[in-house]
Amino acid sequence: MRILVTGGTGLIGSALLKYWRDQHQITVLTRQPVAGLQQNAAVSYINNLKDVDFNQLDAIVNLAGEPIADKRWTDKQKQRICNSRWQLTEQLTECIQAATTPPACLINGSAVGYYGRQGSEFICEEHSAFYPEFSHDICARWENIARQAASEKTRVCLLRTGIVLSDQGGALKKMLPAFRLGLGGPLGSGQQYMSWIHIDDMVKLIDFLLQSPTLQGPFNAVAPKAVTNKQFSQALAERLNRPAKLVMPAFMLRLMFGEMADILLFGQRVVPQQALDAGFKFEYPKLPAALADLDI
Repeated sequence: MRILVTGGTGLIGSALLKYWRDQHQITVLTRQPVAGLQQNAAVSYINNLKDVDFNQLDAIVNLAGEPIADKRWTDKQKQRICNSRWQLTEQLTECIQAATTPPACLINGSAVGYYGRQGSEFICEEHSAFYPEFSHDICARWENIARQAASEKTRVCLLRTGIVLSDQGGALKKMLPAFRLGLGGPLGSGQQYMSWIHIDDMVKLIDFLLQSPTLQGPFNAVAPKAVTNKQFSQALAERLNRPAKLVMPAFMLRLMFGEMADILLFGQRVVPQQALDAGFKFEYPKLPAALADLDI
């Protein structure tokens, strides 16, 4: 297929390009100088959507966006997080709508933050009792913009992604230094749920959605077995053969990160119901096996 990928140099995008390398003709939209990137017969890089003929695309995977947990949430940073998602998705939607023969599929990023903070209730894609906070606001508008690309010719799949576990970066990269020193442990109460997914399952789920022409709408991109923050901390410590007894109090996290601490102190117990119902098989449904596979 001829596929346009945005966010192709990020954690998920990089793994996706590697997985698709010998299968598809991929164009990557990037902000990096194209001259410094290695192009080949299967992958080309562009800096502007004007360089893409949307009539010649089979699919789009839109993963671009400012990382949500890299910096303190100042008003300026919040705007950067939102605009990096909303503005590009608006441009993509307009290009799809304007095409005579538009791509058959738009697979668009989102996050489990769409649901806002939740308790221990199982959350599937039909859940509608959202907690109104910043993470929900980002994702709700992002999804609404992407949905505007839907037509009889184009189906839209929305990836409500959890914490992606990879040895190439992401959340684990930030956790590992403390845990390797035996200084890791639960955050706050430790009872908040963490919905996670192994990078291999993340990539294979995107490929599954691409290859399934009847699928559309939201998909929780998480493993079937969410765990509490305390359980996650214990599992990671056991993987590293270290203790995990130091608790990071909530007030310390708030002093360090301000409002952004909310995404660490609250969570969601999310279930990938739509993917399971569609027949997707997770290679790593449980956390210990997922951590064991990673080179950490």
